[in-house]
Amino acid sequence: MNLFRSAATVGGTTFLSRVLGFVRDMMVAAAIGTGPIADAFIVAFRFPNMFRSIFAEGAFNSAFVPLFAKRLEGEGEASARRFAEDATAVLLAALLILTIAFEIAMPWLMWLFAPGFGDDPQKQAWAVQFTRVCFPYLLFISLTAVQTAVLNSLGRFFAGAAAPVMLNVTMIGALLLVVPLSENPGLALSWGVMVAGVIQFVWLAISCHRAGMSLRLRRPRLTPEVKRLLSLGVPGLISGGIGQLNLTIGTMIASLQAGAVSWLYYADRIYQFPLGIIGIAIGVVLLPDLSRRLRAGDDDGAHRSQNRAIEYAMLLTVPAAVALAVIPFDIIKVLFERGHFTRADTHATSLALLIYAVGLPAFVLNKVFSPAFFAREDTKTPLRFAAVSIAVNIVSSFILFQFFAFAGIAAGTTIAAWTNTAQLGLRLWKHGHFVPDTQLLQRLPLTLLASAGMGGVLYAGSRALAPWFDLHFLASVSVLGALVVGGIAAYAIFCQLTGAARYADIVRPLRRG
Repeated sequence: MNLFRSAATVGGTTFLSRVLGFVRDMMVAAAIGTGPIADAFIVAFRFPNMFRSIFAEGAFNSAFVPLFAKRLEGEGEASARRFAEDATAVLLAALLILTIAFEIAMPWLMWLFAPGFGDDPQKQAWAVQFTRVCFPYLLFISLTAVQTAVLNSLGRFFAGAAAPVMLNVTMIGALLLVVPLSENPGLALSWGVMVAGVIQFVWLAISCHRAGMSLRLRRPRLTPEVKRLLSLGVPGLISGGIGQLNLTIGTMIASLQAGAVSWLYYADRIYQFPLGIIGIAIGVVLLPDLSRRLRAGDDDGAHRSQNRAIEYAMLLTVPAAVALAVIPFDIIKVLFERGHFTRADTHATSLALLIYAVGLPAFVLNKVFSPAFFAREDTKTPLRFAAVSIAVNIVSSFILFQFFAFAGIAAGTTIAAWTNTAQLGLRLWKHGHFVPDTQLLQRLPLTLLASAGMGGVLYAGSRALAPWFDLHFLASVSVLGALVVGGIAAYAIFCQLTGAARYADIVRPLRRG
């Protein structure tokens, strides 16, 4: 029940962030469309966005939380705070060196991350300029990651989950107040990203102070505890950020086709909505829960938490994946097709979204399976699996790109996600760390059945409402919202009829909260 309530807190806050993110992306699409400035800014934004996902959305927690929680329970708050301060100092020193190196080498790095931009010198120059402005965001979001991990270990999930809201609000402010006055909207947006990092850091610093866990800046020292953190953290960061690494690889290949970077980006933004609300939220709260249970020797409780996490995740993810696969065109059309975003862009982006939807359950399961390794201080096994997944992504994306252009890149990312999920799940099952219980085995097929019924309702509804999607923005968004609400209602009914989930199963933990 605590797991459900905590996940609801993170998921609800993330929902607000993603809604604001949609507003931001709709405004970005209208302002810069899918042209050279858009491609350059999206590549630049991919850098801090990748690190935000790796650090702030649970991957840093994979190494830090078990070690911090162990010191907190065994040695008290003072010792745990000292460990967090030492970790922050070493992390900050390393990232300062990395940031300076990237700023200097950015013109050459851009040939690696966006090789297709070399054919357009202006786009290449914009990408370098925008990325140099955005990249220092990494410093602030990394410090924010430590603060978030500390608060998560204390059972305070709201502040860290709310930090991305600051990013979206700041960028929306830049779009409203700065972009109209700027000669280069991409540069204005890049400065918005940078400022957002400072605001997020201040927000988390205040939250830590209120929790009685303010972190002071110390001289970097490689203490035994920090060395242990690094030995666990480097593999954990890579394996935890596998999704973003695969998307970055996709961006590199997509730069070879005009407009492909933007199409994949906007499709990615849509499927990241349920991924953030469901997968990341459950993964963030599952890690400290598993860590506490395993340290207490409560293996049965750990198994129950793992099973319920998967059950809740699939109960929410499968219908979301079905919805994105059934009505991708309507979603993209209503949200983005205006200004410089054309009907051709809608067709291309909706195709990418459909393919990503097939991989959505895998992306979520990766977030749910990984904490089972991290809680046992095993970050090397997920790293090996991540390496296999990256190899699969590179090979499949390159091959499929030759035949299906940008759609092949989306397919490669989806194939890689399912490859990683299969490896994680099978290894946990083989070692007895994940044993599906009767309730999970009974409800997963029923969830698929209820989702299929909802998909049929959505398809019929979208065809009946198709003329209404051509109305002005507010009207079309309202119609799309009504269709989504209708789909949710249909799914709830099908869940009751099939037994995939009962009303009491959802209401009980909320009432106990």
